[in-house]
Amino acid sequence: MGGMNEDDLDDYEREAELSLFREYRDIVGQFRYVVETERRFYLANEVDLKQQNAGSDFYFELSMSDVWVWDVYRADRFVKSVRVLTFKDVNVEELSAREFKLPQELSIED
Repeated sequence: MGGMNEDDLDDYEREAELSLFREYRDIVGQFRYVVETERRFYLANEVDLKQQNAGSDFYFELSMSDVWVWDVYRADRFVKSVRVLTFKDVNVEELSAREFKLPQELSIED
């Protein structure tokens, strides 16, 4: 029975990461904001972040529209709108026209 061995899988994942990186690089200029949650990295053109009280705690309600999602396993990374509820920090940065930011977990190494 044939199948992927671990080296094939590593190569596949590296290829996937690389093509994701290239896609990101090509489209980042079309977006106004970079948004990072504990689980995901997004590019978006509209971002609305609200702090909601929950008893003695609070959470963030994050709404984005015209969104691109950093996700290797998604076929279509462009999404009309995304809503995230989280108790963790949310980082929203406005991109200047020439800025090129990478998700923190990604460092390109050869």
